Amino acid sequence: MRTIAELPHPDCKITIFSMNQKYLIKLEKGAFEQTYKLSELDVTNGVNGVFQLLDETFLMTAVHRFKQMRDDFNAAYQRNEP
Repeated sequence: MRTIAELPHPDCKITIFSMNQKYLIKLEKGAFEQTYKLSELDVTNGVNGVFQLLDETFLMTAVHRFKQMRDDFNAAYQRNEP
């Protein structure tokens, strides 16, 4: 796996990788990760096409999903505390 780019964002770390003719978009916030895979053939303009997919609407939704992930994990943790 080869790192193609790291994009600055105030709410999460964004890294784009290339592996086996796929782009992997990895978003990280704290202990949580979201990974999206795309075939290189499905993206026009190479990695610049990936950058275009990462618009504000997508990123806002992904950041909201991190909050949901944290809430779900905390709820599971609470249910299993002795």
